[in-house]
Amino acid sequence: MTPEQQLARIQRGTEEIIQVDELLARLKTGRPLRVKAGFDPTAPDLHLGHTVLINKLRVFQDLGHEVIFLIGDFTGMIGDPTGKNVTRKPLTAEQVAENAKSYAEQVFKILDPAKTRVVFNSEWMGKKSAADMIQLAAQYTVTRMMERDDFSKRFAAQQPISIHEFLYPLLQGYDSVALEADVELGGTDQKFNLLMGRTLQARHGQPAQICITVPILEGLDGVQKMSKSLGNYVGVTDSPGEMYQKLLSIPDSVMWRYFELLSFKTVEAVAQLQADVEAGRNPQEVKRLLAEEIITRFHSEEAAASAHKAAGNVLQKGEIPADVPDVAISLLEGESQIHLVAVLNRAGLTKNSAAAKDVIQRKAVFVDGQPAPEGFAMKAGDSHVIQAGKKAIAKVVVS
Repeated sequence: MTPEQQLARIQRGTEEIIQVDELLARLKTGRPLRVKAGFDPTAPDLHLGHTVLINKLRVFQDLGHEVIFLIGDFTGMIGDPTGKNVTRKPLTAEQVAENAKSYAEQVFKILDPAKTRVVFNSEWMGKKSAADMIQLAAQYTVTRMMERDDFSKRFAAQQPISIHEFLYPLLQGYDSVALEADVELGGTDQKFNLLMGRTLQARHGQPAQICITVPILEGLDGVQKMSKSLGNYVGVTDSPGEMYQKLLSIPDSVMWRYFELLSFKTVEAVAQLQADVEAGRNPQEVKRLLAEEIITRFHSEEAAASAHKAAGNVLQKGEIPADVPDVAISLLEGESQIHLVAVLNRAGLTKNSAAAKDVIQRKAVFVDGQPAPEGFAMKAGDSHVIQAGKKAIAKVVVS
C-alpha cells in the first residue's frame, strides 16, 4: 500500500489522531513504525469493547509495522486512576502475573504472536532508583496534573488523591521513552496519559509519538458502553452460541457501528451491505454475517457455521435455571448404560426416537451446558442437566 492508503486504513474507526500529518510523514519513510499499546493486567477477562484497540493493532501489524504489546506489570501495582473516583487497590505481583498470562491467551486470537513483541514495563521501571523517580516526577507540575478530569473532580469533592496516583501517567509516559515509540494507541479516556508520552519523549530528545485514540464501543443495549457490570457485553471467551445469540440481538441502530469497529471487512464491502439493507435486505441476515466473522476469529470457521444451532442453549456456561425439573429414568434388563437417543426419549425431552436423532444431528443437545459429546451415554447413578433444542430441559437421573 502507498502511505496514503495505509493512513486511510489506520484512520478507519479511530476517534482522533494527534499529529496526523506527522504520521503520514513517518509512513512515507518506509521504516516500520514502533506501535505501542499498554495494558495493565487488572481484569483479564476481555470483551469485544476491549478488542477495538487490539483490532487496530492488528491493522498496523498487517501493514508491516512492529506492534509492541506492553503489559504494565509495574504500573499495574499502582493502578490506573483514569476515570476512578477513589484510589485503586494495588495488585500483588502474583495477581499481575496470573492476569498477564490470561491476557496473552486472549489477545493472540487477534494478533499474530510471531509478529508481536510482548514486553513488561518492570524490565526498565524495576531498575529505577529513588533518585530516578524524583527526577521523573520533577518533569511535570501538580497544576498540570490537576487538569485531569478525574483528579479535579475528586479534589473538588474532597476525596483523597494519593501521591502515587500522580506517578501513574508519568510512568506510562516514560514507557514510550524506554520503547522509543512512534505511535501509541489508547481509548478516548487515555488521552491525558498518551500526551504525557509525547511530553516526556520531547524532553528526552526523542521525536514525539503520534497518539491515536479509539472510541468506546456501545454495549448490546446500543446506549451505554459495553461493560460486564452492566451485562451488555460479548466476552471473547463466550461460547459460539452465546456470541451468536448476543450479536443478533443488537439494535439495528448500532449495527454499522459494530461493523466499523469490530469487522475486518473492507469499507467497500460494508458499504455494499448497507446498500443491500437500504434496498430491503433483512438486517438480521447482515448481523449474522458479523456474528460469523467474530465467532471465526475467537473460535473457528466450523464453530461459526454451527453457532446458530447452539444459540438456544439456556445453560450458558453451566448456569442451571432454578426451575429445571428432575426426571428419573431406569436401565432396562440387560442394559449397562443408556445411549443419548434413549435418554432423550425416556426423559420426555423428545417425542420419539426419530425426534431425538434429529435434534442430535442438529447438534442442539447440551449436557451440563456444553454440547453433547459424541457417544454420550449414562450409567446407573449418573445425573446430568440435559437440554434438547431450545426449550426441553431436565435434570436426568439414572436409577
